[in-house]
Amino acid sequence: MLHPIQSISAVLRRLSIDTYTILLLLMVLLASLFPAHGVASVALGQLTTFAIGLLFFLHGAKLSREALVSGLTHWRLHLLVLASTFVMFPLLGLALKPVALAVLTPELYLGILFLCTLPSTVQSSIAFTAMARGNLAAAVCSASASNFVGIFLTPLLVSLLVVRGAAGGSPIDAIVSIVVQLLLPFLSGQLLRPRIGAWVDRHKPMLRWIDQGSILLVVYTAFSASVIEGLWQKLPAPALASLAVVCCVMLAIALLLGTFISRKLGFSRQDQIVIIFCGSKKSLASGVPMAKVLFPHGALGMIILPLMLFHQIQLMVCAILAQRYASQAEQ
Repeated sequence: MLHPIQSISAVLRRLSIDTYTILLLLMVLLASLFPAHGVASVALGQLTTFAIGLLFFLHGAKLSREALVSGLTHWRLHLLVLASTFVMFPLLGLALKPVALAVLTPELYLGILFLCTLPSTVQSSIAFTAMARGNLAAAVCSASASNFVGIFLTPLLVSLLVVRGAAGGSPIDAIVSIVVQLLLPFLSGQLLRPRIGAWVDRHKPMLRWIDQGSILLVVYTAFSASVIEGLWQKLPAPALASLAVVCCVMLAIALLLGTFISRKLGFSRQDQIVIIFCGSKKSLASGVPMAKVLFPHGALGMIILPLMLFHQIQLMVCAILAQRYASQAEQ
């Protein structure tokens, strides 16, 4: 007989509701009750900019070139994952516009469009592929390539789809901001990997706290600015519930299309798993810093809210799906 607390913990683990998710929710609550303003807001903004640069520097330092090279032979698979991430999702976001605007606020719909422009996740895509007995080398390559390509493609897609929400509304400004704040630290980490790569690989658990701490800091500062701008007064409860439904519909369509197309094109079961998991996810770790660079400070809370919700939904659904694939493989 499990203790009630143990039972709750087991349920949370099964639903992929981990400590990090709880901390994200606590940041939103903290920003809602005690939003940063004045001098504190300026100081946190500067600290956040530094943290984002450090985050992408570490992303570059952690990215193994050998892993990328080992998966290059699966170019058809990688092209399909990239097409799902940067073509199918934006088209899906545009196709859902009439329905989304009928049940969501215009600001939340901009957040949906931003979500659709983001690259795939790295850690969870690889973890779920491994759990489902998929092609792990191809998953590492696809997820890493998606994040690298996203540094260039996401600001361009944002400029095309979310022009009014982009910083200054200028594609050139958006690209320059991405290059200076994200790409240069990323490339610096990649160039220094021969010197610091071994140290980074040995200290991945510790560096994970830097990754997650940076995101938590951005979430707090983003929601602080949005709360001061009247976020919760502009966001009715029915719109929040509708947002969850829209996110579920988008994920379901992405998973179904990934399954159907990968089977029609004759991919093996292991490669189908890579396409399904890498092609259906959106990265919170890349998306939140990019949003800070691309959007006005006061609009960030509403912009990243769909991403935060979609992130948790994709983890719960894909955890169940990966377990199902694993059971089938064992049978």
